[in-house]
Amino acid sequence: MTSASAAIPQPGRTKAFLRLVMIEHSVFALPFAYIAALTAMYQWDRNIHWGRLLLVTVCMVGLRTFAMAVNRIIDREIDARNPRTAHRELVTGAMSVRHAWTGALIALVVFLGAAAALNPLCLALAPVAVIPMVVYPYGKRFTNFPQAILGLAQAMGPVGGWLAISGTWSWDAVILGLAVGIWIGGFDLIYACQDVETDREIGVMSVPARFGIPAAIRGARVCHALTTALFVWYALATGAGAFFWLGLVIVAGAFVYEHTIVRPHDLSRLNRAFFSVNGFIGIALFVCALLDLLVRGLTV
Repeated sequence: MTSASAAIPQPGRTKAFLRLVMIEHSVFALPFAYIAALTAMYQWDRNIHWGRLLLVTVCMVGLRTFAMAVNRIIDREIDARNPRTAHRELVTGAMSVRHAWTGALIALVVFLGAAAALNPLCLALAPVAVIPMVVYPYGKRFTNFPQAILGLAQAMGPVGGWLAISGTWSWDAVILGLAVGIWIGGFDLIYACQDVETDREIGVMSVPARFGIPAAIRGARVCHALTTALFVWYALATGAGAFFWLGLVIVAGAFVYEHTIVRPHDLSRLNRAFFSVNGFIGIALFVCALLDLLVRGLTV
């Protein structure tokens, strides 16, 4: 391991940490926290509160950074045994475990500080958001359904975004959170298909490893059908207008495309489905939701 890591150019610690936590993947979660926060602002006084929106951003990025760093730390031995993940920073030595923990704890402090700056309820519920982030990486060691834990963790984003603005509980935000959680759990079912042989060999538990790739793909399709239904429910519950409904049509089309290019016996375009299509879904729905709120009277 020492000679291998020595042969790999070592980036600076900050760059290595950002690469470790894949900071660019915040695009999957942030748009839905923004949709919830902006909808709450619309219902509150129809004004965008930029300071609160900034704090929501800090909370989301801080918590996601903590979660990704902890995931990589806990999974580093599994990653070392999987050819697809053997290049990760904690495996190659580009980042030490100590520095990864330092980055994770700084991100956690940033998250808690931003939550405290928002309102007392956000701070009080912050540990509830942290727990599934830590449990998730252990999930593959004790359940065939770790994606369910991931979905629960991701569902926290929209709920937290709404709480950040209103300071009160919202079942509308729960509907959106469930949609996001089931969506991300569904595409993680697809993503896990590429590791099925390695997972079986080293004892990692997952739906594809236990039930096979065709079952995982079918499960992802069910998840994304449920996601679409929950988005429709959210639109009805919040009185969404034409632009939001247009966004739902675009999202439904993206889901159909995603499941057209990924088939049980052809995973060659899996990365396109995972990164490109799912990133597009989040951004497209956010843009349409924002346009809808602005047309309905949200003031910049």
